[in-house]
Amino acid sequence: MALFSRPIQVRWSDIDANRHLRHSAYYDYGASLRMMVLQENGLTTEHMEQYQIGPVLFREEAIFKREIVLEDILTMDVELTKATRDYGRWSMRHHLYKNEITLAAIINIDAAWIDLSIRKLARPNDFVKDIFKNFPVSSDFTWIEPSTK
Repeated sequence: MALFSRPIQVRWSDIDANRHLRHSAYYDYGASLRMMVLQENGLTTEHMEQYQIGPVLFREEAIFKREIVLEDILTMDVELTKATRDYGRWSMRHHLYKNEITLAAIINIDAAWIDLSIRKLARPNDFVKDIFKNFPVSSDFTWIEPSTK
């Protein structure tokens, strides 16, 4: 899959008292984009309900580079940076650009799949694995190897 990038519309409700983008809006944009890429590649909320799985975040980090204001034109991308070979655990990175060229923020996440019926971590089925096999990957992508204790 080629790089997945979409425009982001800054809403009035995304602006804080300092007249710039509130910190939690960055995370909202990332979550929306992740769900969009999954949905556009076949993993809809209906499929997740059918398979009784959902994504669960372990870590979400934003690195703020440049201020964003209401009038800025935003674009965000997403890429896979790490994954276990069964795609049960994975990490992604978002780049948020303003006005096409200025890197405004980087968002990193670590996540996994949860079995919604038993509320435990789950291995994805082949349908989900095939979507992740075709996901855009970063130039520094690495496989997560099982830890030895």
